[in-house]
Amino acid sequence: MKRNFIIRKWTPSTAMKILLCVFWLITIILPLARMLSTMVSVDVIGMLTAKKFSRALGHSLAAASAATMISVGLAGLLSWCVARTNVKHKTVFHTLLSIPMLIPSISHGMGLIIILGSNGWLSRLLGLESGIYGFWGIVAGSVMYSFPVAYLMLFDVLRYENGTPYEAASVMGLRPMDRFFAITLPYLRKPLISVVFATFTMVITDYGVPLMIGGKYTTLPVMMYQDVIGMLDFGKGSVIGMILLIPALVACILDITNRDKGNGAFVGQPYNIKKNRKRDCAAYAVIGFVILLIFLPICSFAVLGFVEKYPLDMSFSLSNARQAINMGAGKYLIHSLIIAAAVSVIGSFLAVLNAYLTGRRKTKLSYVLHLMSITTLAVPGLVLGLSYIMFFKGSLIYGTFAMLFLVNSMHFFASPYLMIYNTFGKINENLEYVGSTMGIRKWNMIKDVVLPQSKDTILEMMSYFFVNCMMTISAVSFLATAANKPLALMITQFEGQMQLECAAFVSLIILLVNLLMKTVIYLLKKRAA
Repeated sequence: MKRNFIIRKWTPSTAMKILLCVFWLITIILPLARMLSTMVSVDVIGMLTAKKFSRALGHSLAAASAATMISVGLAGLLSWCVARTNVKHKTVFHTLLSIPMLIPSISHGMGLIIILGSNGWLSRLLGLESGIYGFWGIVAGSVMYSFPVAYLMLFDVLRYENGTPYEAASVMGLRPMDRFFAITLPYLRKPLISVVFATFTMVITDYGVPLMIGGKYTTLPVMMYQDVIGMLDFGKGSVIGMILLIPALVACILDITNRDKGNGAFVGQPYNIKKNRKRDCAAYAVIGFVILLIFLPICSFAVLGFVEKYPLDMSFSLSNARQAINMGAGKYLIHSLIIAAAVSVIGSFLAVLNAYLTGRRKTKLSYVLHLMSITTLAVPGLVLGLSYIMFFKGSLIYGTFAMLFLVNSMHFFASPYLMIYNTFGKINENLEYVGSTMGIRKWNMIKDVVLPQSKDTILEMMSYFFVNCMMTISAVSFLATAANKPLALMITQFEGQMQLECAAFVSLIILLVNLLMKTVIYLLKKRAA
């Protein structure tokens, strides 16, 4: 009897869940364990108490804290301006405010050098002798890099807030300021905690901005990059990787906790935006000013990439474009397109499969698989790349495109997975049961009902994977070779050779490709609507 019961419980979905758990064990858990095991050979206490490490840690905490406060404050203001005012063309503004997410973080640092560096056009215009290097350069670049993510998170929260309590407060005669402290602030408190930690994690684990504009103000990710790439000191890199895991792990836990509590919110009625001309004019001014700041470095890329030699000869020239292409930009662009396209398909397929098994085939094993699936939320790209070097070195996929497909799929997996997981959760949970009673095969129900209802989310997932693969330099920086090098890594190469014109040209290419991808996804969604 017992034996027959076990056989009946061993379903194809259970077998698939076990296989996926093994997959996550091999691709995430074991590589991280292998990386952390190398710390045995390192004097961890001596390294953590060394002056160089303490200084880098202090720099990282100071810059990340300042950038986080500014980013979250700016994101809150912008999300309110778009979501809670009567400004027109909100979709256009929403898109423009998201554009900084389409270029690598190192490009933001380069844009600041072009504008406010020692030879920056604005520095020369204002007569500033010392450029914006060091602490304030890192903070400014990190804000440009991180505030769009914080903005999107807060905008999504405000957009779905229930307007009923505000109607009741208005009837009771509460002033707008009292309504903010009594209703809005308590409503935003838990999501805001997640936004703060997510932004802080983005900034403190990024090495693109500090590498480009930090100067002697060394941060932990830059120190890790220099130790691993420059000195091949994997032990020290592992110690720093362990430190960088801490804020990401806290952010992951908070995101899981707050996400689960927020999904059950019921929106009685949309928030009613009343007419207020002064408020709307102020919103236009704020949004316009921020969009101007966003496009300054982008316009600088466009100009710098097509001048003879900045700032000595500003005449139009295609020499930088030719030089970048001669050094392999065309070939590396093809590499990036191959990687991005493959990962968008592989990652989306894995995310849909995982989400279906965890969200619509719920068992105790589903919860284990769900936790393993969101583990990458807590793993910065640099840490993941270093762990892959140690774990997969000598394997068949090491140094191949397959390695880059795998590391990028894992690096960016958690967010698309949660997107489709939440979408599946909104579809009637009895759908498959009803279909089985009517004699409809489960696969047909998935193919004809579940997936068509999720097509917009799947398109967004593919876009997310593609865009991030095009611009990432963190996870792939330790793993790419000349045979599979993505285009974004040419920016660090040109930065090291002080060829900012070529780096600007490469940044512009990445931006244009990502904009094209976003446009294609928008048209596909509009056509399918």
